[in-house]
Amino acid sequence: MSTFPACPKCNSEYTYEDSLLFICPECAHEWAKIPDVVDSHEAVVKDSNGVILADGDDITVIKDLKVKGTSSVIKVGTKVKGIRLVEGDHNIDCKVPGIGAMQLKSEFVKKIL
Repeated sequence: MSTFPACPKCNSEYTYEDSLLFICPECAHEWAKIPDVVDSHEAVVKDSNGVILADGDDITVIKDLKVKGTSSVIKVGTKVKGIRLVEGDHNIDCKVPGIGAMQLKSEFVKKIL
C-alpha cells in the first residue's frame, strides 16, 4: 500500500491524490504530486471548475458580465481564444469578440477542453 505525504499546511495524514494533485480533506489544501509540474514562483490560476489555466488556452464565459462604464454585456457562452495570464485581481487578459481587450476574473470562465 502506498503512503501519501502529510499536508504541508496543516500536517494532516489523511491526504489523497486526484489526477496531478494531492488534496487534504481537512483544510482543502492542494499541491502538485510532482514538484516540477507547477513552478512555486508562479501563481496557479484555476477556472470555475478548478482546472488549471495556462497562457494560450481557450475559455468560455459562464455568467453574463456587465462591462464597467458601458451598457455592453459579455453574454454567457461567449468563447474567448488565446488568453494571457497576468497578476492581480482580474487575472486573465484577452480579446472578447465584439467587445475588445478586456481583463476577466478566472472564477467567471471555464476552460474549453
